[in-house]
Amino acid sequence: MKEDKLIKLFELLDSKKILFVGIGNALKSDDAIGIYICKKIQQSNKIETLIVESGIEKFVGKINSIDPEILILVDCTDFNKEPGFIKLLPIEQIQDFTVNTHTISVKRISEFFKMKTFILGVQAENVRFGEEFSKGVINSANELIKKINA
Repeated sequence: MKEDKLIKLFELLDSKKILFVGIGNALKSDDAIGIYICKKIQQSNKIETLIVESGIEKFVGKINSIDPEILILVDCTDFNKEPGFIKLLPIEQIQDFTVNTHTISVKRISEFFKMKTFILGVQAENVRFGEEFSKGVINSANELIKKINA
């Protein structure tokens, strides 16, 4: 993970009330990386986290009631890059990079959010059943968590 690719994220962290939403299936290896990251982010008066293990559509009301200025959906993705590659994209710019373990696409569900929404995607290597993360994925996630919590 190169810091210059995430400069926008760190600029957002300095100025806005942000909600990080960890998306994924805890039983499918790298698919759970969004959950892992959000569990490790230190909450503050500017940063909150929410874990979504089953269908983000069930959390639209809760997310809107938290009323963040910025919503960052943290999920495993397929950018066709090396495992652990991390990219922050405005939701409007995504095609369908998310690994499809969700009942409705993240891009489609974002239409129900009133705040600026981004996806923080982590390139997965393995989304088969199992609880261990791939080495490149967990290393990038831990580096990202350290920078967010700094």
